Amino acid sequence: MLANFPARAVRTILVMDLVESVRLMESDEEEAVAHWRRLVEHVEHRILPTRQGRKVKSLGDGMLIEFCDARQATAAAFDIQSSCSLSNEGLPPDRHMFLRMGMHVSGVLVHSEDLYGHGVNLAQRLSTLAGPGELVVSADIRDQLTFDLDADIEDLGQCHLKHLSEPVRAYRLGPPGPRPVIGPGVAAFVELLPTIAVIPFDCYVDDADHFPLGEVVADDLIATLSRTPALRVISRLSTTAFRGRSAPLGVVRQHLGANYVLSGAYRVSKHRLALNVELVDTESQAIAWSASLRGSVRAIVNGEDDLAERIAAEIGGAILNAEIRRSQMLALPNLASYTLLMGAIALMHRGATHDFDRAGAMLEALTERTPRQAVPHAWLAKWHVLRYNRGRSVDRALDAKMALDCTKRALDNEPDCALALTIDGFVHTNLLKRLDIGQERYEHALEVNPNESLAWLLKGTLHAFKGEGQLAVEGTERALVLSPLDPLRYFYESLAATAAHSAGLYERAIQLAERSLRTNRVHPSTFRALAIAQSQLGRIDDARKTVKQLLQIQPGLTVRGYLESNPSGQFETGKVWAEALRRAGVPE
Repeated sequence: MLANFPARAVRTILVMDLVESVRLMESDEEEAVAHWRRLVEHVEHRILPTRQGRKVKSLGDGMLIEFCDARQATAAAFDIQSSCSLSNEGLPPDRHMFLRMGMHVSGVLVHSEDLYGHGVNLAQRLSTLAGPGELVVSADIRDQLTFDLDADIEDLGQCHLKHLSEPVRAYRLGPPGPRPVIGPGVAAFVELLPTIAVIPFDCYVDDADHFPLGEVVADDLIATLSRTPALRVISRLSTTAFRGRSAPLGVVRQHLGANYVLSGAYRVSKHRLALNVELVDTESQAIAWSASLRGSVRAIVNGEDDLAERIAAEIGGAILNAEIRRSQMLALPNLASYTLLMGAIALMHRGATHDFDRAGAMLEALTERTPRQAVPHAWLAKWHVLRYNRGRSVDRALDAKMALDCTKRALDNEPDCALALTIDGFVHTNLLKRLDIGQERYEHALEVNPNESLAWLLKGTLHAFKGEGQLAVEGTERALVLSPLDPLRYFYESLAATAAHSAGLYERAIQLAERSLRTNRVHPSTFRALAIAQSQLGRIDDARKTVKQLLQIQPGLTVRGYLESNPSGQFETGKVWAEALRRAGVPE
């Protein structure tokens, strides 16, 4: 009995896990298992004996390995990553395996079949900071290595890890040499936008005169969809090859990497176009959207018909709805990264508590999966702000701290990311009430990308809080122009209604708020905007009906709470709006 009792010893612990193992197994279980077993056997029998390492146990889609020496452990980790890369040769990109690794050295309890202790847990947590093909280690490991001789070392700073009360100093390691730790393409391995391929439309009959029309419509549609920030669009030069081929969806998905395919056929009669079109999810092969459309051939060729805009608007909504449904039905590890992002962004702007909580869990999962990408961290910061503003926070100081930590991580990864700068401005405006810093961040974002519609929207809203009506309306109206096909159009219209208040344009505010509510009837700030406009116009009965609906969504709302949480509360604007809400029936 005593012989089997774990003994305490200092060990270097290496934890690794297979990136997107669920997706690989679901795609081709037998091939994925065989690939993984070959790699595990190579590690166990070829690499570890030469580096004085021991595989403690397999973790299903990972391994726990111990070493007596940190330098040997580091060299072994590089050998394993190299072997993993070599094992991918000859395989299509979607079958490639990547490992993320975490490493720490500490005293642990050593058993022949396992290791126990805080050090094992910390190594596991450090692996969540690693991207595909990366190794992240603790300061205790870094202190035992020589820069450029043992490894290329990149300081990640103080990192907050899940279930750990204090931040941990972490470092990313790469093989020693002149090249940077993070090679090109590694950070972009996980795609955050769904990809759509538009196949030029076929003509129902052999009509040489009108055959090019399918190319014309597809070109217009590709150009229109390319202005939608929520989609990656395959170029026409790549999709034309599939016109008239009737290729299986699996072939299109493999060659173009498309998650959705838009195709169809048309006929021309008396200079009128009749087009049947459908959008198909290439994974499930289900039709996500279909329609029969009509238009004038001359108007389409001359660019006078809005056919492409109509289709693009429908497609954007159909893809968003499909991803929301997927995000609500499947477990988080089974979701593609773009599903996590799109679904989370949509759900966090809804009023239902379960949707909002689900969005937070999705963004947490995505930041763990893509620690080097700025965008997920930025959206998670916004989630914390919304939780604070909606009175759902159990610890407002902690939410403020977490939001700032998220934007710091986003900007550390990508200092000139316009979205991260925008959300950082949102955090400073809404949580810290530092409108000066918020405005500075928005302006920096617009210097980086003058077409960042969210920056224009939030900058306009900031001016509204301060009572600067003309600047507020200019900013939000510009945002509306820049995002005509945005799946979150209702959010833009809601904040544009707030901007209209500050300019005294209450009829315009009502128009925007009602338009927003047609798309989303559980967004509390839209009801607040509508109630304020109605109250200011003396339509008290209408305002009271609106507040009744608002209190069903946000039952804890009070005038005092509104003034405390809303950035406008420190200005005369906020007092005017709060009084309008009081007249409409919001309790003191």
